[in-house]
Formats: sequence, structure tokens, C-alpha cells
Amino acid sequence: MTAPIAKFTSKLEVTDSKPPWHILRFPKTEVADFGFKGNLRRVICSLNGNEFFNCALFPTKDQYFLTLSKKLRDQLSLELGDTVEIVLKKDESKYGMPMPDEFAEVLRQDPDGKRLFEELSPGNQRMMLKLVVFVKDTDRRIDRALAGIELLKFSGGAFDYHAQHAAMRKAGALGGTDHR
Repeated sequence: MTAPIAKFTSKLEVTDSKPPWHILRFPKTEVADFGFKGNLRRVICSLNGNEFFNCALFPTKDQYFLTLSKKLRDQLSLELGDTVEIVLKKDESKYGMPMPDEFAEVLRQDPDGKRLFEELSPGNQRMMLKLVVFVKDTDRRIDRALAGIELLKFSGGAFDYHAQHAAMRKAGALGGTDHR
């Protein structure tokens, strides 16, 4: 069974919150077939026919919205009030984003690290994965994955974003490790 797809348009708007968010708002009925349960509303999204990316839907009483970063708005040349074509697919992946090969290999070789990673909340799992995929170089990704899992083991499974980020940046900056 393939995941349902939703196609619709929405106007780019900004919230009056502090800080303001740039959002695309739409009725919950647009994704009623997705069968969301609880707080997990992860989707794969394409805007104006561009490449798909992973994101979350945020609920209001009878609507959802998704946020658009400045970087994404600039990449797509979007301005407030623009009508945007949206294509959504329910994200059926285990972590709400793809698992980097480098991180999967580290987990495969480290059962204790894998157990601690699997015990994290889904949001913290995604944060660790994002810290690894932030760099494009394979060796730096491996260094970051190893550092992240070692810190997780050292902390007894407690996740601290700032400590993880610092450890992974330091490990990636050292670089030059030959992992072949």
C-alpha cells in the first residue's frame, strides 16, 4: 500500500508570534487520509514542484501549518502573500527522516550505542541524525556519528543538544581520519 498524497495551494503568511514564523496554513481535511495519531505528524513535502524535504505539521483547532525557514524561502524566491503549490506525502520512515548510511553503520557496530539511540525520543533521534547529515563529507559524517554515540554512552543515554553539537563539531573539525 502506497502512502497517500495530498496536493493543494496555500498563501505564505507570517504569524504574530515572537519570534514570527513564516507558514503555509491549510485545512486538516487536506491530509485526513494520512491517519495521523497523537503528536506524530511527519510528512515529506514539495513546494512549487521543487525537491522533497522532511518536515512536521503543526496543528491548530481545524488546520495544520508548516513552517518555512528563511533559507528555504530564499531558495524558492518566496515572498509574503505568494501562492504556493504544496505536495505532501505521509513520512513512513522510522525516524521521520532518512537514516544516514554512516550513522547506520556506527549503530550496526555498536549494540550499546544503538540501544541508547533507540531509547531516545523521536525528536532527539532526529536531532542526532540532523547533526550528522549537516556535513556532506563521508569521513566527517562518520566522525560525527562516532562522537555522538560515544557521548550518548558517556552520559548514560541522556541527550543534550548543545553537548552533542559541540562534540560532533569538534570530532568533525579534527577530520582526516581514514575509515576504510
